[in-house]
Amino acid sequence: MKKIIVISGKQYSGKDTLAKLLLNEFESFKRIGIGDAIKLMYAKNNSLTFDEIENNKSKFRTDLIRLGDWGRKQNPDFWLNEILNMNTDIIVPDLRLEHELDVFKANNAFMIRVEAALDARKARGIITNENDLTETALDNYDGWNYKIDNSFDFETLKNNAAPLIAAIKGYFVP
Repeated sequence: MKKIIVISGKQYSGKDTLAKLLLNEFESFKRIGIGDAIKLMYAKNNSLTFDEIENNKSKFRTDLIRLGDWGRKQNPDFWLNEILNMNTDIIVPDLRLEHELDVFKANNAFMIRVEAALDARKARGIITNENDLTETALDNYDGWNYKIDNSFDFETLKNNAAPLIAAIKGYFVP
């Protein structure tokens, strides 16, 4: 059975940093962001590699947006289904909307919320669109399998991740 871990949090909370820590522990997993599904299909359709797209995002941005919109016109869950249909265990580090959460929850995903104090997030980058739905939609959701605080440094996050790793292992035990 495919294993799925999803990570949610505000911008600069450390979602990708946590995903990298988890990937070191869970080697069968692959990191696939929701936007990555679009890039992977575009790469396949245009004989490109994912890295070629990543390294030249501005060159491909318009086409990626067009492909993303096309997929969502086919089915609002199109890109989520593309991820779910991948033949690997997956970490999705960019869960932002309740609809996305519902889709992955229905597929037995382990759901993590990364929280970080505003001051810590501001120290990591420029906060923009803080009131956008993609930043606030999951603020009041309380059904997470695990919440982790990333208000401090990387070493503290690594130490705080040990009980999370144990919880994930317990969740996926048959």
